[in-house]
Amino acid sequence: MNSIAVFYQYLRYRMRAFTKHDIHSPFVFDLVTQVIDDKSHRPSYDRIEVLRKSLLKSADEIEVLDLGAGSGHMKGDKRKVRDIAAHAGKQSKYGRLLFRLSERFNAAEMLELGTSLGISALYQKAGNRAGHMTSLEGCPNTAAIAAKNFQSMDMADIRIMPGDFDQTLPLYLQSIQKLDQVFFDGNHRHEPTIRYFRACLAKAHEGSVFIVDDIHWSPGMEAAWEEIKAMPEVTVTLDLFFMGLVFFRKGQAREHFEIRF
Repeated sequence: MNSIAVFYQYLRYRMRAFTKHDIHSPFVFDLVTQVIDDKSHRPSYDRIEVLRKSLLKSADEIEVLDLGAGSGHMKGDKRKVRDIAAHAGKQSKYGRLLFRLSERFNAAEMLELGTSLGISALYQKAGNRAGHMTSLEGCPNTAAIAAKNFQSMDMADIRIMPGDFDQTLPLYLQSIQKLDQVFFDGNHRHEPTIRYFRACLAKAHEGSVFIVDDIHWSPGMEAAWEEIKAMPEVTVTLDLFFMGLVFFRKGQAREHFEIRF
C-alpha cells in the first residue's frame, strides 16, 4: 500500500477510533487506562533508547537476507545499520507499549517473529526480566548484531534463532508448553501471517496476548487482520492502527475496538 493510501486509512481510523470514555468493557477500559495510555516513565526506556541512538549513527554495512515482504524504504542486499535502525525498528512509542504489555500480563514465555536489531525484543524482555524471551530472525547477519545488542544491555539470555521462520518456528513451538505473548513483526504478507498465527494459536491460553504489527501496511495485511478477528478462538481485538492486539478471554463477549493511540 502506498503512503497516500496509508494516510487516508489513518484518517479514517482517527475518525472512528474510541477513547477511554467510549469503552464499556471493564477489561478493555482497564487495558486502555492502565497500559495503552500509561505515560509514566521507566528507567529501561532510557537505556534502550541510548542503544537505538548509537545504532542510528552506525555506518557499518551488512549483507541482508530478506525472507519476508521486503522494505518499503531500503533496497538492495547491502544496507547500513543506521538505515535498518531508522526504518525497521519499532518507534519508541510502540516499544514502550510492548514493555507495558509484558509487564502487565507478567508474560513468562514471549516470542517475537522478526528480531531486526533487537530493539523490540529488549523492550519486551525489560518488561518482565524473569520471563523467557525468544526472537526469530531470518537474516543471520542482522541476528548477529541483535545478539551483541542483547549482551551489551545485560539481556544475553534473550534467545535468538536465525533462519527461515518455516523451519525455526516449529522447532521453537515443540520446545514449549504455552505462549503468553507473541509479537508478529516479520514477513508482512497475508498467507505467512495467518500461517504463523495459527501455528502459535495452538499454544495460546486465556491469558495470552498476540500482537500483530503493521495491520494496515498493505491490503494483504488488512485481509489477514480481518481473518484473525473472525477466528473463533479470538474474543477481543484492539486496532491501534500500526499494531493490533488480540486476546482469547473465555466467557468474554466478542468485541473489536479501534482505539486511539
